[in-house]
Amino acid sequence: MEKERFLLTSESVTEGHPDKLADQVSDGILDAILAQDPFGRVACETLVTTGLVVVAGEISTSCYVDIPRLAREIVKDIGYTRAKFGFDGDTCAIITAIDEQSGDIKEGVDRALEIRDGLLKEDFDGLGAGDQGMMIGYACDETEEFLPLPIALAHRLARRLSTVRKEGLLSYLRPDGKTQVTVEYEEGRALRVDTVVVSTQHGPEAEQERIRRDVIEHVIRPVVPAGLLDDETHIFVNPSGRFVMGGPMADTGLTGRKIIVDTYGGLVPHGGGAFSGKDPTKVDRSAAYMARYAAKNVVAAGLAERCQIQVAYAIGVARPVSIMANSYGTGKISDEAITRVVRACFDFRPAAIIADLELRKPQYRRLAAYGHMGRIDLDPLPAWERVDRTEALRRAAGL
Repeated sequence: MEKERFLLTSESVTEGHPDKLADQVSDGILDAILAQDPFGRVACETLVTTGLVVVAGEISTSCYVDIPRLAREIVKDIGYTRAKFGFDGDTCAIITAIDEQSGDIKEGVDRALEIRDGLLKEDFDGLGAGDQGMMIGYACDETEEFLPLPIALAHRLARRLSTVRKEGLLSYLRPDGKTQVTVEYEEGRALRVDTVVVSTQHGPEAEQERIRRDVIEHVIRPVVPAGLLDDETHIFVNPSGRFVMGGPMADTGLTGRKIIVDTYGGLVPHGGGAFSGKDPTKVDRSAAYMARYAAKNVVAAGLAERCQIQVAYAIGVARPVSIMANSYGTGKISDEAITRVVRACFDFRPAAIIADLELRKPQYRRLAAYGHMGRIDLDPLPAWERVDRTEALRRAAGL
């Protein structure tokens, strides 16, 4: 019988992409607040467009952060320092519209329903979930990042594109860019790279043929393993032609509009909640990290080759309303058993997540581009990328 083959595609974007610019401003503000007030409550949204940054949201904190100055620093650090690049951090307008967190939400988050109903003692650090919803964590054994190969390669290409720009290796490159990788699978295993797409903003002096030649030589070939490329691999570099106008001048950017880039590249479901600009009491962020932590340890422990963890919450309630594991038929034990050992080895209450994953410290802007999961390129390693509970999982599973 013929072996089943299929194509899977994922994309990434550079730090200069307008949506990622917005994410970095939001997370930069969060980091600045957490550095002074680890218990600050932040829900910060950013919009960027031609010559304008708008920062809005709900922030309750005991500290002061100069948001316009910080936003300008982030814009310039990314590389938008001249209007002809599509944006200029020194001259763009900054508008802020900040309110405090709703008192009703604060009450529900500060004292979980279990405490208010007398089900838990007051000395329990009883944070309730900051919202309802479901979060997804995923891991697989395809790559060293424990990510699917298409999203892992797309992120590596996007990082490399920014590196050759910042180091001056390709001096005509500008901050905005996107990457996309299509991998052909056979019987669920990566066989070859079918298509690579790289679109990069550039100066008007650069000719298309030179851009294609340089990107293949300095970006694609150093990143994509040679064994995955063949004579039938399609490579598209700036397939639309000129890409001189980019950044916020060409496309409005919004916080939270790249949630698939931030996670697993579209291979698995997404709960819908974005990460950037949210303090860790928001389970959209913290529980997604915890679910990733659990899934990665399940795979690293050898309990499954692939693992998806779904966790769901009710606002103001500490304990999740559901936890479910799915090994896609690759588990050494049943999915029900994996769910049971995950429950035994990981505490999904918001306060426990924040403590276990050290989420009250500034660390978020560095995650706001190139993905929140699989970030083994970062030092220090994000806590949810550790594989330190594998033995506990194996013992709980009886292996």
